[in-house]
Amino acid sequence: MPGPRLISVVGKKNSGKTTLVVALVKELTRRSHKVMSIKHGSHPMQIDEEGRDTWRHMHEGGAERVVMETPNMRVLISKITEPKGPRELAAEYLADAEYVVVEGFKDADVPKIEVFRKAVHAEPLYSSAAPNAANYLAIVTDDRELRANIPVMRFSDTAWMYRLIDIVMQGAK
Repeated sequence: MPGPRLISVVGKKNSGKTTLVVALVKELTRRSHKVMSIKHGSHPMQIDEEGRDTWRHMHEGGAERVVMETPNMRVLISKITEPKGPRELAAEYLADAEYVVVEGFKDADVPKIEVFRKAVHAEPLYSSAAPNAANYLAIVTDDRELRANIPVMRFSDTAWMYRLIDIVMQGAK
């Protein structure tokens, strides 16, 4: 059985990536798909507090991984020696998903949807001349003038999300 189908939402800072990821996850889930997500962070993050039991297991005891189980949530804290891409992360941690909606990883070889806000940035990431142009499936934008050789949906269009979901369901790999 093949692994989950991935789609990455990319864009420059403050373009609305998280908002679109949440909307895609919500709509795919509403359609009864098993959906999971991956968020790429560009800065180090400390999920555990120094002195807490899980922190001590890892930092004082030397555990490579710590799982914290609570009545309503499970968290895996893991040291990494080498970063992984979205396909490797999905295969290792989210293999039972139908769809994995990825936020970021703009250089990864996965299908992409770009969120571009003209009000925030002058130009989109997408360029038809770029080596990774074939990975882009669509652009969602507030720019009424933007034209591209891939589908361009505007936030002001009616039913843009339904068009986008169709593109995701056909193009996610």
